[in-house]
Amino acid sequence: MTESLSGYRIFYEVADCGNISRAASQLYISQPAISKSIQKLEEQLEVKLFIRSSKGVVLTPEGQMLYETVQEAFASLDSGIERLRQRVSMGMGSLRIGVSSTLCRHTLLPYLTEFTRREPNISLSITTTSSRETLELIEAHKVDVGLVGKPERMDDVTFEPETTIQDCFVASPDYLKRLGQGRGKEDQILSHATLMMLNAENMTRLYIDDFLHRNHIRIRETLDISDMDLLISFARLGIGAAAVIKNFIKEDLANKTLVEIPLPKGKAIPPREIGFAYKKNHLQNPALVQFLALKKELQ
Repeated sequence: MTESLSGYRIFYEVADCGNISRAASQLYISQPAISKSIQKLEEQLEVKLFIRSSKGVVLTPEGQMLYETVQEAFASLDSGIERLRQRVSMGMGSLRIGVSSTLCRHTLLPYLTEFTRREPNISLSITTTSSRETLELIEAHKVDVGLVGKPERMDDVTFEPETTIQDCFVASPDYLKRLGQGRGKEDQILSHATLMMLNAENMTRLYIDDFLHRNHIRIRETLDISDMDLLISFARLGIGAAAVIKNFIKEDLANKTLVEIPLPKGKAIPPREIGFAYKKNHLQNPALVQFLALKKELQ
């Protein structure tokens, strides 16, 4: 668009009124200012928009085409403004949340259930992606808040801890039985297993890779999986051992569907935090303030 919105508004009013004097009265500006704006628009579009006469102005065919386009655009704009006013008057709003599918299912869902019950007029948008990608979306202002693993660097991002999670290595009893034949000590099982982990760019995967490297634990073979729940399912099937979050497999461990693989002595995986991350200027969104207040209430 080469002309400002006000220039098209002036054109629209003149075309609607069919008279520059009447349009000037409607817009509360002078006739010379209107004539100058129309002239500028015609020069920029390189087309004549009006035929002037003593009785007023008439649209040229090109002007009629522009008028219909501008009329549709302003109708759409007016409709959008009206919807916005209705949302404000009804206390409506929107909240964009970034979260991994696993954290959404196991941690976020109870909050969402209660939040939608209390605030039915607030529109929710959930983007399911990794913690690393969620933090990038927060930086780009594409989500208002994210449920993520605590980042090493937070810069201008506020992080509110939610809970502590514990990583571990598990496998099915059948897989451990097959793997244990002729493999030596129990605490060396991990070095001989096919280890299934999340994809390489995932924060959990980076955390596990760092743990293995620092503790000089060598893995014979790895298998990358895109989703934590798939990791758990594949481990149940006996495809390999899996690096998973212990908090989310309590029932499997209790039922012995999965068995935790012991680590070498003195080499336990440190627990880590997950929580809600957002930028302080996102608190200008009342829906985010309401969500964070609810979270604290339910903790």
